[in-house]
Amino acid sequence: MSTDGNRLQALERRECLDLMGTVPIGRVVFTDHALPAVRPVAFVLDGEDVVIRTAPGSELATALRGAVVAFETDDFDPAFATGWSVTVVGQARVVRDPGELRRLAELPLQPWPPGPHPHYIRISTQRISGRRLRPAAAGTGTAAGRCPR
Repeated sequence: MSTDGNRLQALERRECLDLMGTVPIGRVVFTDHALPAVRPVAFVLDGEDVVIRTAPGSELATALRGAVVAFETDDFDPAFATGWSVTVVGQARVVRDPGELRRLAELPLQPWPPGPHPHYIRISTQRISGRRLRPAAAGTGTAAGRCPR
């Protein structure tokens, strides 16, 4: 763990994964017709991989098939101007193995938005980085309840 400035702290891989496991929604970043695209998705971690569900033939299912993507998740407390962000880069693949699909169906993954989403996509965590914004020291001018601008 290293510190960048007074309040921004780089996170180790294990810390990143632990924090990712505390939130249910993230954002998958992919290329759509040579342009960047971002979609919010519900996810779970399966080991160190990100797992999402999507509808067959959906824009997301088509765009992610075999692509290298980014995945970001975070949490922020505006009352104290603290929080964290984790970004993963890895290859996305559609899960096709029947045994793996049965196992993934047991994970606590509710798609967002609700509806039939029988396709599972696994995103490897080939690269992972994270940052934590720590509380401001007393007397530094950042008041609790106010986000720095």
